[in-house]
Amino acid sequence: MAIRVVHIGTGNVGRLALGELIENPAFELTGLCVSAPDKVGRDAGELAGLDVTTGIAATDDLGAVLATEPECAVYCAMGDTRTPDAMRDVGRILAAGVNVVGSAPGVLQFPWRVIPDKYIEPLEIAARQGNSSIFINGVDPGFITDLIPLAFASTCRSIEQVRCMEIADYATYDGATVMFDVMGFGKPPGEIPMLFQPGVLSVAWGTAIRQLAAGLKVDVDAITESYQLEPAPVAFDIAAGHIPKGGVAAVRFEITGMVSGWPAIVVEHVTRLRGDLRPDWAQPAQPGGSYRVEITGEPSYAVDICPTSGLGDHNHAAISGAAGRIVNAIPSVIAAPPGIRTTLDLPVTSGVNLFG
Repeated sequence: MAIRVVHIGTGNVGRLALGELIENPAFELTGLCVSAPDKVGRDAGELAGLDVTTGIAATDDLGAVLATEPECAVYCAMGDTRTPDAMRDVGRILAAGVNVVGSAPGVLQFPWRVIPDKYIEPLEIAARQGNSSIFINGVDPGFITDLIPLAFASTCRSIEQVRCMEIADYATYDGATVMFDVMGFGKPPGEIPMLFQPGVLSVAWGTAIRQLAAGLKVDVDAITESYQLEPAPVAFDIAAGHIPKGGVAAVRFEITGMVSGWPAIVVEHVTRLRGDLRPDWAQPAQPGGSYRVEITGEPSYAVDICPTSGLGDHNHAAISGAAGRIVNAIPSVIAAPPGIRTTLDLPVTSGVNLFG
């Protein structure tokens, strides 16, 4: 019998996740919740970019979709700029007895010692009340910073450092809120965006650092952060909008988990809007972008992950991977004990038939 699911949010990740729910016979879509007024009333198939009519019309009423009695909700609403609202949403869903998988709120990938317990406990209470569980994941932070490094680390005799990297050109990424408001592209280098406010990197990727540390059985003493910005030499346009001359056009940042004073776990991002910017920074393993996991130890590994897609470029492929990661986890999350679940809790594979 198909798993009854509802979907919340049809942005970049949400649209692709919604398409998976519609096309995979393992799922039965019973409701769709959106926030944009111009999406209300439109068919789920249209909003997923599919040439199908599902008969499921989008609504902006979360209560209405929960009333369809789903087993699981796929939560892909924006979380970066509305974390408190996203936390309230998933708490409400859990309390209603509905399991949650999603791409947001990102702090729930592994919240312990990342955010205060006072924000975690209400969700644990809601999960116990509803006998429900929640799993939040993605790409980076996500499977690039948990599944892949943990798999290779499991073969090592000893480890000095684990480094997880994203090296990508974001020129084709059309998420204006993330690009301009969160990351600060196009802004003067002296105007500090949300992502580079003190402590934000350590929270956003602290989940990855803490989860890897827990999986590797090491205690992170402190998390440090740093970033560099590169201005545009000339004005140019990208999918999300305009980059003026002198506006930020490339960023590099690191989040480091220190163990006894040693940088044991590092997440590094190199994000360009033009391939010719800062050639001295790390370069991708394929045109456009890739991920890299480096383990220094015995043995050492350097693993390049190069997402590709027949439906789009490297950015589309990575977003598709994020959507697949959460949708494919649905059966395991439904079967999991109540509470906040992580990659460390769930099996690597799920009950979804991907070859059907």
